[in-house]
Amino acid sequence: MKNIKRTFLQCLFWILVWITMSIGERDLIRFLSNKSAILIFQVVLIILLNYILIPKFLYTKKYTWFIVSSLLFLILFTAVGTGIIEFGRRDFDFHMHPKGPSPFFIHFLLLSLSSIATTTIELFLFLREKEQALLRSKNENLITELKLLKAQINPHFLFNSLNNIYAFSAINTEKTQLSISYLSNMLRYVLYECEQPLVPIKNEISYIEDYIRLYKLKSSKNYPISTSFEIDDYGLKIAPMLLIPFIENAFKHSNIEKIENTYIKIAITSNENSINFTVENTFSEFKTTKDTVGGIGIKNVEKRLAILYANNHTFTLQKKDNVFSVQLKLTSNV
Repeated sequence: MKNIKRTFLQCLFWILVWITMSIGERDLIRFLSNKSAILIFQVVLIILLNYILIPKFLYTKKYTWFIVSSLLFLILFTAVGTGIIEFGRRDFDFHMHPKGPSPFFIHFLLLSLSSIATTTIELFLFLREKEQALLRSKNENLITELKLLKAQINPHFLFNSLNNIYAFSAINTEKTQLSISYLSNMLRYVLYECEQPLVPIKNEISYIEDYIRLYKLKSSKNYPISTSFEIDDYGLKIAPMLLIPFIENAFKHSNIEKIENTYIKIAITSNENSINFTVENTFSEFKTTKDTVGGIGIKNVEKRLAILYANNHTFTLQKKDNVFSVQLKLTSNV
C-alpha cells in the first residue's frame, strides 16, 4: 500500500512539472499532446523501477544488472517517445524549428531525472526501514537478554530464604511468622513490580531492608551490619533488582557470622537525577562453599548495567586489606 502511494505521488509530481513547463506556451493543447508520450513513459518508468528493477536488482545488490537494465529502458523509452513526438509534430507543424539540443537528448535527460529521483527516494526509504528493523531487532534482543538476566536474579533469594525459614520453623514461631512476612513482601516486589523496566528507589530500598531483616532473623547475634539511606526523592526511578546482587555478594563473603573483625556497610544517596550506591564488606581469603545454589555473580549485573545504563553509570570494584568495596553511580536517563 505504501509503495502504491509513493508511486502515485511521484507520478503526480512529474505531471505537475509538465503543467508548469506548459505555462507561457501559445498553443497549450499542441504542447501537451506533443509531450504526452514522454510523460506516459515517465509514469511507466517509475512503475517499472518501483515494482521490478529496484526490488529485483538494487535491493538484492545486483548493481550491474540494475544499471544495465535501467539504461536499456531509458534508451528504449526515449527513442520510442521521441519518435512518437516527432511523428506528431510533422502533422501539426511543417515550419523549420530553431536549432538547439536534439529532442532525443532532452527527452533522455527528463527520463533520467525521473529515474534518478525515483531510485534515490526508494533507496533512502529502504535504508531507513532497514535501519529501523535493525533497531527493533536490537531492542528485542536486549529485552530478551534482560528477561533472562532477571530470571537468574529472582530465584536466588528464594532458595536462601526458604532454607532459613525451614531451619528455625520448629524452634521459634515468632521468627517464622516474621520471616514469612518479610519473604511475602519480597516475593510481591519480585513477582509484580519487577516486571516494570523502572521502579521507585523506595521500593528497591524496602526490598533491601527486608532482605537484611530476614538475614538477621537467622540468629540472635548482633550482626555488624550498618545501613545509610539519604534519599532526596524516593520517587526517583531505578532498574529493579539492580543493587541486591552486590548486597547478596557482601553477605556471602563477609563472614559476619564470626562477628569479630567483620562488617558490612551499605549506603545509598540520591539527588534529583543520580543515585550513589556503595557497599563495603570484609572477606576471607579462604573460599567458602555456602550458598552455592542460585548464585549469579557480578558479571550478570555488569551486563544489565551495560544494557540499561550504557553511558549513564560509573562502576568500580576494589579489594584491599581483606576489604571488598563496590561503588556505583547511576545517572537517571528518564
